[in-house]
Amino acid sequence: MWKTNFETLDFLSQKVNLKEVRHLSMLDYLRSKKLLNNLRIKIKGSLKTPCLCLRIIAVFLFIFVSAGSGLIVKSLAGKNDFYLANISKIIGFEESEKGNLFISLTERFLPESPEFVLVGNSSLKASSPPTTFSSQVLGSLIAGYEPEDVKMVITEYIVESGDTLSSLAVKFDISLDTIIRANDLTEKSILKIGQKLVILPVSGIIHHVKSGDTVSGIVEIYKGKTEEIVAFNYLLDENDIYIGDIIIVPNGVMPSLPVELQSAPASVPLADAYFICPHSACRISQGLHWYNAIDFDGKCGDPIYAAAAGQVLKVALTGSTSRWALGGAGNHITILHPNGVVTMYGHISASLVKPGDRVSQGDRIALMGGQPGTAGAGLSTGCHVHFGVTGARNPFAR
Repeated sequence: MWKTNFETLDFLSQKVNLKEVRHLSMLDYLRSKKLLNNLRIKIKGSLKTPCLCLRIIAVFLFIFVSAGSGLIVKSLAGKNDFYLANISKIIGFEESEKGNLFISLTERFLPESPEFVLVGNSSLKASSPPTTFSSQVLGSLIAGYEPEDVKMVITEYIVESGDTLSSLAVKFDISLDTIIRANDLTEKSILKIGQKLVILPVSGIIHHVKSGDTVSGIVEIYKGKTEEIVAFNYLLDENDIYIGDIIIVPNGVMPSLPVELQSAPASVPLADAYFICPHSACRISQGLHWYNAIDFDGKCGDPIYAAAAGQVLKVALTGSTSRWALGGAGNHITILHPNGVVTMYGHISASLVKPGDRVSQGDRIALMGGQPGTAGAGLSTGCHVHFGVTGARNPFAR
């Protein structure tokens, strides 16, 4: 390795016997004629020494590179699209941290860019991710988990030996009342091993949207907050709710009104042939699970069919590859049928319809998706369609 610049300069000063090198700046000295004259005399007899030649060349190269880089920076700084003052902002430093060469821990977890949802196959709107986090979630982030690993969807839990309502409330960091309300239980209910429980990602209330419901009305009933409902349910705005939607009201409180306000819609009796299978193979990969849904597997790209005639309510498509995209359902379609029943088709890869379209039973409405890592797959382990029914018994439940 070469010696430092000052050591190299000192070496030259000894060779050429120039004491004034120590009292002049390197650039001033190089500009002086004394250096050239002395070097011409001294180097003339020392060219046979390879080390000396290499060291001299190294000094000149260093000076050339240093001076050249300075000129380049100055020339770039004069251009409108380059500002040295903005470098700290580009790499994430604050003004007060310019002296710190390390990005602080809090800057590692920047808010994710919003998901984009296709509206009516014609325009895009940003759907903000949930912004309400519990202390447990924040602790996970600091411990090194990415925001991607934080669940923000309703899930099912299989009761294990030793589980109680109180222990589960502590385990999932939600209130006891939240578990009781979501599962139509009481404080005295005894849990059974293997029993399925609906677990909300936050303390609050589940609301099944009915005709005439609005976000403002839901806020008034459960004493929630509009911005939390919109964010937590991946809504585009407070008008982005449809019949059959299941809304989480963070920190909502059950009112002293009839329970029907939040319970699932009454089940409409259906003829055996009212619904057809939404996939040609009609091969069930997962039995009845939340909410009132059956999974049918197949190949990604397979056609998905309307189970019955109706009107397309919602077409939600996103470019996000997050497992929790659009509440875990990923890309999905909902259809309102004449009897008030709503069917939902989740984990699709593409929609062949748009909101407002009238469809007949058996019409192709979408293509199967669900391949993990693909846009809009949602919470899925493979290609399938999630077929949910609101307002009636799912006819494919066994």
